[in-house]
This record gives sequence, structure tokens and C-alpha cells, in this order.
Amino acid sequence: MSDTLRLATRGSALALRQAESVREVLATRRRPVDLVEVETRGDRITDELIHRLGKTGAFVRALDEQVLSGDVDAAVHSMKDMPTEMPDDLVVAGVPERASATDVLVTVDGRPLEDLPSGATVGTSSLRRKAQLLAERPDLDVQPLRGNVDTRAEKLLAPGLQREHERRLDAEETDGADDDATTESFDEDLDTWFNGLSELQRRALERDVETEYDAIVLAEAGLDRSGLAHSLQYQRLSPSRFVPAPGQGSIAVTSRDDEVAERIHSAVDHPPTRVRATVERTILAELGGGCVAPVGIYAKLQGSKVNVAVRVLSQDGTEEIRENRDLPVERHPQAAREFAQALADRGAADLIERARRESQPDRGAREDAEESATDTDADTDAEGPSETAVESTDEETPAVASETTADEREVDSDDVEDESAPEADGSDDSTSDHTPSTPWPTVGSDDGEE
Repeated sequence: MSDTLRLATRGSALALRQAESVREVLATRRRPVDLVEVETRGDRITDELIHRLGKTGAFVRALDEQVLSGDVDAAVHSMKDMPTEMPDDLVVAGVPERASATDVLVTVDGRPLEDLPSGATVGTSSLRRKAQLLAERPDLDVQPLRGNVDTRAEKLLAPGLQREHERRLDAEETDGADDDATTESFDEDLDTWFNGLSELQRRALERDVETEYDAIVLAEAGLDRSGLAHSLQYQRLSPSRFVPAPGQGSIAVTSRDDEVAERIHSAVDHPPTRVRATVERTILAELGGGCVAPVGIYAKLQGSKVNVAVRVLSQDGTEEIRENRDLPVERHPQAAREFAQALADRGAADLIERARRESQPDRGAREDAEESATDTDADTDAEGPSETAVESTDEETPAVASETTADEREVDSDDVEDESAPEADGSDDSTSDHTPSTPWPTVGSDDGEE
């Protein structure tokens, strides 16, 4: 083990910012930390292919392979991108405190969802967000939205800015024609207006767009980590109605089960966030939703209980299974599995199976889609770990046993008791930051996503 800790990360702007936040914490332990950019298969394939093949793990595998080979010491992932199963040699060494898990509706003027006109075009490539939007507003036109956070914001802003630019240009060209009553007048000239635009708005002005969106839906954590929250107008979508993706807003640091993992764990791990991630990902793994079905799962700590909201929908949002339940902290992995089984028995399994059939192409279409995968926009809207990661082909994410492993240890409720101060994601489930009594509490199905 070298003196310098090497952290693998994807090369997108958002991924680099997430990795930098981990690097800053680790660097306080008086050990140099380097970030190593790794291109993943998920950075090259389309959102549609991810949904159809169920391979959100494509964003994770390449990074973890670097860890297993010893080329790097650890890897930083968005929690919602991680498969619910992992190689036996890897552990989730650190789960930093969760950022906001909330989805937001971004518009040019900050209007809420209920004020969008009938037929308004809303952009998202997330099956979950689309289904929840249609369940709330079936009159909306939900269209795919590709690209990283910056790109999506630019696509929203571009048409309006381009029209205003044209109006201002026309006004300057016809300046002095007093008989032209149809010409708009502006308080400032075109150059002054342009100089007052933000960098994001200037990039949007140059962007070609095929679809004009009235609104887009993004993760608030992505906006914050991208530094765009102050540049856009948005409304938070209530997590009780628009239930977030499992792990949304959370980061996971994977490493081999060795001294490095212990150091990472002691430096960055936030026990309450780990419990919440465990519950959410356990339920997803048991339901088998992966990224092929619209599934929202959101856990928050309330004293000795973990309050969990689950919403499983049909892809068009017309059918759903929805339930809220309190689980005991001291046995949260097992309680989460029991909750998932109850949901499956109520019809959630049927909805997920139907979504899987609707999403799965025939073999020829799958191969054609893979051959044409050329996406370079890294931060996709695909959500949820892939349960198909257990397959061992070269194109799949390495597996982790779905049975209970030595990494699954119960966390005593005394380790995650609540406090009066709010948690980072703005929920009411504030908890203490005590170190868990066991080194690797669960994060995942049984073992431990923008």
C-alpha cells in the first residue's frame, strides 16, 4: 500500500465533484489522496439501452475492477448506480452523509407542477419520474431528456434564450425606424444583455435542441453538487408523493476488505445514511425492480424506527402499489426483506414483471442497440441498481452473493438515535453520528443513482 490513496471516479463533472468531496475528507487524515478518472461502459451507452438491458451497474463495474486489480485503492460511486450485488472481495467501506434525496421540477420561471398547462412537455429519461409524473398529471407530455446535469439545464433554457436573442437582434437592426410599431423596445442593448447572462445561459444560447421542454425533473443533489442550484428556478417535489430512487443523494466508497477500507470507514462513514441506504437497497433487491421498473423507495430515521415509503408503478402511471411502514432499526435488514415480501404479495411483483417484459427487447434488438451505443453524456437519468448483475458474462457487473454474508450485521438502535438538528437532505429523520458497533453494517440487498 503506497502512501498516496488512489480514488477511482468517473470523469463526468458531477462524478468528479462527488469524488472531490470524499477526497477532501480523507485528506484531513494527513495522507495524500489522488483522483483517478476511469471511463465506464455506462458513459458510452444510451439511456434507452440501460433501461432495456437493466445494466445500471455499467457505471460501476469498471471502477470496481480497478479496485480489485489493485490499480486504485477505492472507488467513488453514486449510490443509486450501484448494483445490489457486489464481488465478495469488495465492501462498501464508506457512506458519507446523504445530500438531498428530493426530485425537483425545473422551469424557466419557477412555476410548480400544478401550474404547468395541459400538454406541457416535461423532460426526464427516468422510468420512475415519468410514471410518477403521469400518475399526478396524466395530461403531461413526458419526453426523454439526455445528457449530464448541465446539458439538461441548457436544453431547457435554450429555446427561450434563443427567441429573446432574436427579438433583441431584430430590435437593434430596425432601430431608428419610427414607423415600425411592431418592433419591441428594450432597456438595454444586445451586448449588455449578453454580458449579463450566466455561463450556463451562454452555453444554452449556442445549443441546438430538438425538443422544447416546459420543465425538466432532476435530483436536487445533482443540482447542488454541480453548482447549478443558484442558476436555475425550481420547485421541490414532495418525497411523499414523488418517492425518490433508492440511494438518491447518497455516495458510496467501495474498497477491498483491508486496512484501506478501515481508514475510509472511520473517516467518511455516516451510520444513519448507511442504515437508510441498506433499507432502500434491500427492498429494491428483494423486489427485483432494478432499473427496468418505476420504483421509488425512501427511508428516513425517526428515533428507533426507520420510516419507509415505497411506490411501485406501471410504466404509464395508471396502476401502483404504495405503502408506508415503520421498521425497527435494530433489525432493519430483515425487516426490510419482510416489507418487500409483503409488497410483492400485494401486487408489486406483478407490476415489476410486467415492466420487465415491456422493457426487454428480443435478442436481435439488444445486439443492435449495443452496437449503436455511442452516448458520451455521462450522467444518465437511469435509476436503480440492476438485479441482472448476477450474470457472469463480460458485459455484466460482477456479482455479490444475494444470501446473507459476513458483512451483514445488525446495527443497534443506540448507534443511530435521533437528534434535534435536521439531516443534510432536509428530512425530519435526524440522527446522531455515532460509529456503529460493527465495522460493516449492511448496504445493499443482504450484504452491505442523478
